[in-house]
Amino acid sequence: MAELVLDLAERVAGVGVKTAYGDKIEIDGVEVVPVALGYYGFGGGIGSGDATSNFTGSGSGGGGGGLSVPLGAYVGEGGRVKFEANLIGLVLVATPFVFVVGHALKSVIRALKR
Repeated sequence: MAELVLDLAERVAGVGVKTAYGDKIEIDGVEVVPVALGYYGFGGGIGSGDATSNFTGSGSGGGGGGLSVPLGAYVGEGGRVKFEANLIGLVLVATPFVFVVGHALKSVIRALKR
C-alpha cells in the first residue's frame, strides 16, 4: 500500500504552473514567469465482505485528481517586474474566500446585535 501512495504522489507532483502554462520563457528580451495555483488529492481503500452484505469477496480501489488554475504571470522588462493577472483565474480563487469572509461577517454582526 505504501508503494501505491508514493507512486500516486509522484504522478501528481507536476500539477501546478507547468500544467497550466509551462516553463518561464523569454520573448524579445522580456522574461515571462507564469503563476498558478495547483492542488491535488487522492485516496484508496481495501475491504472485504461480511455476513450482512451480499459481497462475498475482497476488493480494493483508489483514485485521485488535481486542478491547476492559472493566476497570471510576472513580466520582467528593463529591470522592472509587474504582475499581469488572469482575471478569470483570480475570480475562481477569490470566490470561496469572499464567501467565507461574508459568512463570518454575517455571524459577527448577528452576535453583536444580541
